[in-house]
Amino acid sequence: MLRLPPVLILDEATSSIDTRTEQKVQSAFARLMEGRTSIVVAHRLSTIREADLILVMRNGGVIERGTHEELLRQGGFYSSLYQSQFVIPTRGNGSR
Repeated sequence: MLRLPPVLILDEATSSIDTRTEQKVQSAFARLMEGRTSIVVAHRLSTIREADLILVMRNGGVIERGTHEELLRQGGFYSSLYQSQFVIPTRGNGSR
């Protein structure tokens, strides 16, 4: 970036990179976003876990809002998405 604008708009597209590269990209994003308003279109929820406010959109409208922890506690759409990306399903016998 040639200048450091007060507002950043980022379309995070890390869905097709490996975990190590994703961590490097997320670290760079964190440094870039520090101290400024950032709007991030996230495809992997790990990108926005530390956000001050997450707006969850579906069919063109905001359906949920809150921090990562608040949205998980609500048990709505965000929570379902998060669980589908990060929670390992258990087998019938209780093992993982």
